[in-house]
Amino acid sequence: MDRKQPVFDFLNARGIRYEWYEHPEAPTIEIARQWWRDDGSKHCKNLFFRNHKGDRHYLVCFDSERSLAIRDLEARLRQGKLTFASPERMERWLRLRPGSVSPFGLINDPENHVHLFLDVNLRDCPAYSFHPNDNRATVVIPQEEFLKYLAAVGNSYEFIETY
Repeated sequence: MDRKQPVFDFLNARGIRYEWYEHPEAPTIEIARQWWRDDGSKHCKNLFFRNHKGDRHYLVCFDSERSLAIRDLEARLRQGKLTFASPERMERWLRLRPGSVSPFGLINDPENHVHLFLDVNLRDCPAYSFHPNDNRATVVIPQEEFLKYLAAVGNSYEFIETY
């Protein structure tokens, strides 16, 4: 199944500018690094969490060159203990498989609510790079266009300090 086409359809229908390129499957950041282009964008890592009860889900997006301290993040979010969401939860909430998770998964979230947390340091980046729900491609999107996308998709998001 081509999971990237709904992303492109969504962006195109709203006049959101982006560029994209295809590459071999890259399910991890380490593998994805082989295919990144020096295009001035910030390559982002995206992690999908659930709270301890399993009734809330969070997507955290941050600079892939940095590390995320999950226990520190728990304190900042004030949501209790966080756990990585299982592949089954990724499929249920975002309709995505591991290695394909990105903020574009929010397009697939009409009946559930996944809150997006973006690292505050991303505010200084002119453009971001993400998988378009398919780890065989990368979307490069200018920051102002990404914020336009977030407004169009309708999920809540906020910038926080992640490290």
